[in-house]
Amino acid sequence: MAILENELKHSAAEQITTFESGNEMAATAAAQINYHIMGYFPITPSTEVAQYLDQMKTRGEHDIQLIAGDGEHGAAGICYGAAVAGARVLNATSSQGLLYMLEQLPNQAGTRFPMVLNLVCRAVSGPLDIRGDHSDLYYTLNTGWIVLTASTPQAVYDMNIMALRLAEHSEVRLPVIVAYDGFFTSHQKKKVSLFKDRKVVQAYVGERPTQFADVSDPRNPVSIGAHMNGDDLINNHFQQSEALYKAGEVYEQLQTEYAALSGREYPTLDMYGMEDAEVALFLLNSAGEAAKDVVDKLRAQGIKAGVIRPNIIRPFPAEQLRKALKNVKALLVGERADSYGAQGGNMTHEVRSALQIDPDNKTIILSRVFGLGGKDFYGEDAEEFFKLAIDAANKGYAEKPFDYFGHNPGVKGHAAEQIVIEPLHGESYNTGLISVTVDEATGKVKAKVPPLRSLTKKPKRFAPGHGACPGCGVLPALELFFKGIEGDIVALFQTGCAYVVTTSYPYTSHKQSFVHNLFQNGGATVAGMVEGFLELKRRGEVNISDDITFVMVTGDGGMDIGMGAAIGAALRNHKMIMLEYDNEGYMNTGSQLSYSTPLGHMTSTSGVGKAQKGKGYHHKDTPQIMAACNIPYVFTGSEAYPMDLIQKAAKAHWYAQNVGCAYGKILITCPLNWKTEDRLGQKIVKTAVDSCFFPLYEIENGVTNITYDPEAKGSKVPVLEWLKSMGKSKHLAKEEELLAEFETEVERRWQRLKAKHENPLL
Repeated sequence: MAILENELKHSAAEQITTFESGNEMAATAAAQINYHIMGYFPITPSTEVAQYLDQMKTRGEHDIQLIAGDGEHGAAGICYGAAVAGARVLNATSSQGLLYMLEQLPNQAGTRFPMVLNLVCRAVSGPLDIRGDHSDLYYTLNTGWIVLTASTPQAVYDMNIMALRLAEHSEVRLPVIVAYDGFFTSHQKKKVSLFKDRKVVQAYVGERPTQFADVSDPRNPVSIGAHMNGDDLINNHFQQSEALYKAGEVYEQLQTEYAALSGREYPTLDMYGMEDAEVALFLLNSAGEAAKDVVDKLRAQGIKAGVIRPNIIRPFPAEQLRKALKNVKALLVGERADSYGAQGGNMTHEVRSALQIDPDNKTIILSRVFGLGGKDFYGEDAEEFFKLAIDAANKGYAEKPFDYFGHNPGVKGHAAEQIVIEPLHGESYNTGLISVTVDEATGKVKAKVPPLRSLTKKPKRFAPGHGACPGCGVLPALELFFKGIEGDIVALFQTGCAYVVTTSYPYTSHKQSFVHNLFQNGGATVAGMVEGFLELKRRGEVNISDDITFVMVTGDGGMDIGMGAAIGAALRNHKMIMLEYDNEGYMNTGSQLSYSTPLGHMTSTSGVGKAQKGKGYHHKDTPQIMAACNIPYVFTGSEAYPMDLIQKAAKAHWYAQNVGCAYGKILITCPLNWKTEDRLGQKIVKTAVDSCFFPLYEIENGVTNITYDPEAKGSKVPVLEWLKSMGKSKHLAKEEELLAEFETEVERRWQRLKAKHENPLL
C-alpha cells in the first residue's frame, strides 16, 4: 500500500487530527495566519474557501476583511491594491475566474508584491465543465508567479502556510499560487493534522515585513508601476527572473524548517520508487498520489517502476529532474491539459527541455493528455500508462510519443439525431392576440394583451425535463415573460442557474436557438449577434424574417460581473432585450452574496452570527443604473402580477424591434437559498412588491411610470412582513438598528420613485 502523505515524524509543535477537505484546509491556514484582506469572487470549486472563512468570521475566529469583487478581475485589483498598501493578501479562484483576472497577475509579479492565491484547478471553457483538470493552471506558467502544487488536503494546509513566508522572503518578493485539484482535492475529506495553536503558524510565517516600499506611509512617498522604456524593463524582468529561480532554493530551505516543525516534508520533487526506477510516470497533484499504489504492484512483479510528482513547478525543477531521470529508460508525462498543436502539454515540453541540456540522458519521453473535465484517474489507468512506458523502454523508442488517453474519437460522418421535440419557429409563436401601438400624441407605446388564459395555447419556450430545484422561480418567470413576445427569439443565457438547469450535453430544454457565453460578457455577445444578423440581412446574404428578437438572460449576480458589457451594449443602444432574473445572490455557485443581495440578508459569504449580521451594505438598484444609460425602455416585473409583466414584455419586444435596447428586472424566488417553502414563491414576491421593496414600474424614453402602487391600492404591507417570510432575513426582526436602516432605505427609494412618477423631468 502506498503512503499517500509522507509518514508523520515527531514534530515540535502540538497538532490535532481531523477530517477536512482541501478548501477547508486552505481556509483554516488563512484564518490561522490572519491575513488582512481577501478579495474574492465566487466560482466553483474555489468558492468554498471564502465561504468557510466567512463562517469562521461570524464566530470571531479571524479578522480578515472579505471583500466581494464585481468579478474576478475586480477581485484581483482589490488584492493588488491591498498588497501595495503593505497588507497581507489572499485570494482563491478557478478556471475562467483565473483567466478573467489573468491580466492583473503579471503586474503583481512584475512590481514584486507578495500575496497567496489558491487556484482550485478546473477545466477552462468552452464548452463549460466545472470539474477539475489543469487547463487553468497552465495559463499561470508565464505570469511570473511562484507555483506550488498540493496533492492532498494536508498539503493544501501546509503549502498555504509555507507560501506566505516564501512570497515575503527578502530575496524573493513574489506572489505565490497554491494549486490543487478541483473536487478531487478541494471537496474530498481526508485525515489531516493542523496546529492546535495559531501562534505556531504565525511564528513560522513571521512578522509582516516593513522594510519594503508601499503606499501606507505618506512620509515616504513612492511611485509604483511607473512606465519603463526597454533598457529599464529588461533589467526589471532580469531581476524578477533571478528572484523566481531563487525561490526554488528558498522553498527547499523553508520546507526543511517546516518539516522540523510539523513532521511533514514537501521536497521539490516527491519521488516514489525512483531510487532505481527504469520506467516512471510524471504526474501533477492528486493523480501522482493515485499512481503510487500501482508502483507497489509493479515492483512486486519485478518491474522497477516509479512516480515523480513535483511540489513546485515555477520555478521548474529542471536540475532535480535531470538527476532523477539519469537511469530511467522511459518516462510518461501525464497531463490534465493540452497545449493544442504542440505535440504535448506544457509539462511535457518542460521535461523535454530540461533533459535536452543533459547530453548523456537517453530517457524516452511519452506524453498523454488525460482526465480532462474531471474525468477520473484510476489505478488501472496508471497501469496503462506504465504499459506504454514499458513498451517504449523495451523497443527503445515510443511508437506514439503523443496522444490522448481515455477519449472516444467518434465516428466520421455521424451526427447526433434530434429526439423528443420538433423545433418550433415562425407562426408557432405568433398568436395574433397581442397588439402594440404608438400613441401619436404622447409618443408612448401601448401594449394590449388578452386575458392570461388566452395565451395558454401559446407554446412554451422551454421543453419539460429541466433540472431546476422545486419551487425555483426562474423558469416560470421566464415563460411568463416570453408569453408577451411574438415570433422567434434567439436567447443567450449567461452562466447561472437558468443556463445550468436547461442545458446538459447532449440534451437541451430550449426549443429555439440558444447560446451560452461567459458570465461577464453576455451584453457584448448579444450585441455582436444582433449587429452580425442585421448586417447579413442588409447585404442580402440571409433571407429570414425581421421579427427575430435577441434576448440576453442574466441572473445569479450576472449584472455584477457582467455590468460593464451590459452598460456598453446599452450605451450603444443595440436592438436587443436584456432580462435579469434577480434571486438576490450567486445561487448557481452556492448562494454567495452579490451586489443585488439586500442589506442584512444571509448568504454563504455573508453569514449571521455574533460577529456579523448578514450583508453589510445595500443592494444595487440596477434598473436605475440602466435607465441612466438613456435606453428607450426599462422595466421591473414580477410573476405575482402576470398581466403587468406580459404587457411590459410586449413593449420591450416592440422597442427591441424598432428602436433599441430594452432592459427588465424580474424578482424571482430561490426556495433553497432563501430558506422558504417551495409552494410560497409567488406569495413571497408579491409581498416584496406590496412592501415597496420591489416596486413595479417602467421608464419609457426617460419618463418614469409606476405601474402598480400598493399605497394607492390600499395593499401596502410593512417591509418586515416580507423579511420575516424568508429564513435568510427573518433574523432582522431582532436587529432593531439594522432593520430601521433597511426600512429607511426602502422608503427612500420608494419616495424617490414616486417623485419621478409625478414629475416627468426627473
